[in-house]
Amino acid sequence: MSVASIRGRSLLGLADLSREGVLEVLDTAETFVEVHSREVKKVPALRGRVVASLFYEESTRTRLSFETAAKRLSADVLSLAVASSSVKKGESLRDTIATIDALGIDAVVMRHAASGAAEAVARYVPHVRVINAGDGLHQHPTQGLLDAFTLRQALAERAGVSGPDSGASLFAGLNVLIVGDIRHSRVARSDVAVYTTLGARVRLAAPGTLLPPGVASWPVEVVDDLDAALTEADVVCLLRLQRERGSGTFVPGLAEFTRTHGLTVERHARLRPTAFVMHPGPMIRGVEIDSAVADAPNALVERQVANGVPVRMAVLYLTIAGLGREAG
Repeated sequence: MSVASIRGRSLLGLADLSREGVLEVLDTAETFVEVHSREVKKVPALRGRVVASLFYEESTRTRLSFETAAKRLSADVLSLAVASSSVKKGESLRDTIATIDALGIDAVVMRHAASGAAEAVARYVPHVRVINAGDGLHQHPTQGLLDAFTLRQALAERAGVSGPDSGASLFAGLNVLIVGDIRHSRVARSDVAVYTTLGARVRLAAPGTLLPPGVASWPVEVVDDLDAALTEADVVCLLRLQRERGSGTFVPGLAEFTRTHGLTVERHARLRPTAFVMHPGPMIRGVEIDSAVADAPNALVERQVANGVPVRMAVLYLTIAGLGREAG
């Protein structure tokens, strides 16, 4: 069932979030961009609320982004160091969540290696808002939202529009090409969901071994000729080889992957002058993306990182505050 809004709800994935629900998050994030330019980078929207940060997998960008977002909303942040917690002694996920819940939390931001872990936690503590910061090979919803937000910003600037005028219409018919290790990528799954919901045409390019089982049922087109697809793309989204999830055993070697599916300087030259290049990070320069391409004027990589905070501020605000609160 399609969810029209994440207000007062957990955010576990994007597959069921409606077009209006996506736009609500993007529009709310736009109101928080201005906070970054203030001398005092805080708003009282979540004062008195408690957000728990629970990362079972290592993370730099996502964890710091969420914790910064919560603090800028004036929420208190409870950050659990899993490496030194009772989890290492064998404590179950359910018992860990029960312990945190007993401390009085409003939301938990969680990353876990198991697909469906965030959904399980939402069942354990239905009164707590659960925000999925990445679960196994399932979803990474806030990354998908910030990718869409970043692309919308760039498209709106080019079109000379802003506010409500920079809604979903900018995505209608847009050609989005996702390239790389799609099999092991939760970002790819969230990006496909958000871009198709907004009306874009999504295409995938990857070695056959790095395409996920069941991809034929996805609302995408799989392309065999990367070079030809690049000439038609409005935006190219690169994905790294996720060796921590075993992707290294799916390709003959890094050099071969770069030769067949890396965005080299030569391939970059095939793009339209108006095309954008994106990467959720961390980038492996010289493998899926050439260093010169990562730093090219049409690359939105740094902007994606910067936009992580306002987008996650929007998600935290909408999921926790619900209806009837002002944003700042």
